[in-house]
This record gives sequence, C-alpha cells and structure tokens, in this order.
Amino acid sequence: MSTTQNEPVVWLTQEAFDRLSAELEQLQGPVRQEIVDRIEQARSEGDLKENGGYHAAREEQGKNEGRIIQLKQLLENAHVGEAPADDGVVEPGMLVVAKIAGRETTFLFGSREIVSEGSDLEVFSEKSPIGSAVHGKKVGDSLSYTAPNGKDIAVEIISAKPYQG
Repeated sequence: MSTTQNEPVVWLTQEAFDRLSAELEQLQGPVRQEIVDRIEQARSEGDLKENGGYHAAREEQGKNEGRIIQLKQLLENAHVGEAPADDGVVEPGMLVVAKIAGRETTFLFGSREIVSEGSDLEVFSEKSPIGSAVHGKKVGDSLSYTAPNGKDIAVEIISAKPYQG
C-alpha cells in the first residue's frame, strides 16, 4: 500500500492510533506552551549568548516540533483497523518468527509506533533490507538478502501471525 505522495501507508491498531493522537495533542498544546514559556523566561534574563537555559529550551523546542511533524505525517498516512489476515503471509502488522543466519528471531514487521512504549520487541520496517526481502513471503519460504555490510544472509520464515499488541 502507498499514498499518493509516495509515503508508505503504516498499519496501526486503534490503540496505537489513539495513543499517538494523544501524544500529538499533548505536544501541540501543553508541552509546546511550556517550552515557549521557558524561552520567554530565559529571554528576560538578558544576554542570550551565555544563557544555557535559553539554548536548552530552544533545542527542546526543535525536538518537539520535529516529533509533531513526524506524528502528523504518520497519522495522516496510517491505515487504522483490524490486524492483517492470519494467512501466514508476511505483511505490515505481522509478528514474524524467522531463522535469520541460523538464529531464531521474533520481530514485528511494520512500524515501531505500533509497539507500546517499554516493549523490547524488535521491529523491522518494509524499508529495511530484511523487511523488503521478507515482505510478501509465506511461512516455510527460504530466501536470502544482502545486509548493509554486503554479506548474504539466509532467512527462513517459520511463522507469521497478526500482532495483537
């Protein structure tokens, strides 16, 4: 799936969409205002060249605005809804178990944003080298892909089930 701007559509659970929407609302409202207030307070202290509080607040403002842009883009391009079909095909939203270079690995195929904070579940996007290699493959398929270091890595798809969060 893709949008008209060639941005990939990201599959999100309703819970993930709601969590990210709440984060966006928080960043655009209270967090943004708090940073602006800190910048104004630091400005009132005088010389900005030597004002560490001012520079820290400006840096935080830049990070906050960057995250707002990222979330807006993600939410605009999100496909919210049911998990993909439980048909053993690797597609966004699937929890995949694969033997990668002889080692069994479990990962979520799709967006890191699907996983709730604090989870140590590994995530591979469709844009990653392994992600583009396994996308559309089925349980039992064996393949190889070229890693960024130039080595060919063998992969066998063991299972692919919809991620339940």
